[in-house]
Amino acid sequence: MSLAISENSKPVLITGCSSGIGYTAAMRLQKSGFRVFATARKAEDVKRLNHQGLNALALDLDCEQSIHNALNQVLEQSNGQLYGLFNNGGFGQAGAVEDLPTRALRQQFETLVFGWHELTRLVIPVMRKQGEGRIIQNSSVLGFAAMPYRGAYNAAKFAIEGLSDTLRLELKGTNIYVSLIQPGPIRTRFRANGIAKFNRHIDIENSVHREQYRQTVKRLEKESDANRFTLDPDAVVDKLLHALQSRHPKIRYRVTTPTIVFAIAKRLLPNQTLDNILCKVT
Repeated sequence: MSLAISENSKPVLITGCSSGIGYTAAMRLQKSGFRVFATARKAEDVKRLNHQGLNALALDLDCEQSIHNALNQVLEQSNGQLYGLFNNGGFGQAGAVEDLPTRALRQQFETLVFGWHELTRLVIPVMRKQGEGRIIQNSSVLGFAAMPYRGAYNAAKFAIEGLSDTLRLELKGTNIYVSLIQPGPIRTRFRANGIAKFNRHIDIENSVHREQYRQTVKRLEKESDANRFTLDPDAVVDKLLHALQSRHPKIRYRVTTPTIVFAIAKRLLPNQTLDNILCKVT
């Protein structure tokens, strides 16, 4: 029997709410009438989010037990229901493939693929029981257009795209919709968070790519992004709201001009031509 949730205060779980897209999504969805469960990895971030009026919980995507505990808390508070899941939490590991320790690639997948998959897998039976649900994955332009020196992140986002496409087909006819949001450049703390991982795993001075790495560090350390195509997190949340509220949510939502341009270019241009463009924009 379908237990469809009423329009008011539909419960939505969001990962990665400490800043940026996740934080903006949590605040806007709450103002829009959703019952938001905002999660973050660090205890101090959870405390801050609660003080700012959000219902915040601890959730570490690298820890299976943390994922289970967080979802159990959500379901206890929501009478066993969950209308929406927005998988957003994560980081980007920079570095050339040949310089990337396998442990770094494993860590990237642990957070962006295995953690997302575990949480998604757990919420599907809840959504099946209630007869509806929305699963929205925050992918990237790098989920379909690989760029140099981002191999770990490219691979993880490509994996999310493949898993999500498969899941969408397997859920066909269930009233559970799977959508992918594909942002390009967005103003967040993503760069600041990524530089710590870069410094931890990449030996700049002993790499043949050291000159490129030095440029990468300068880019990551910029406090602001002068790229005229860079948008605020609200641009992503606009698409998220459509995916949650529309009777017919889109399969993919492309955000920012570069994402739209590269999606068209990937369909129309020869592979070698596209490769040349991707190398130049990097």
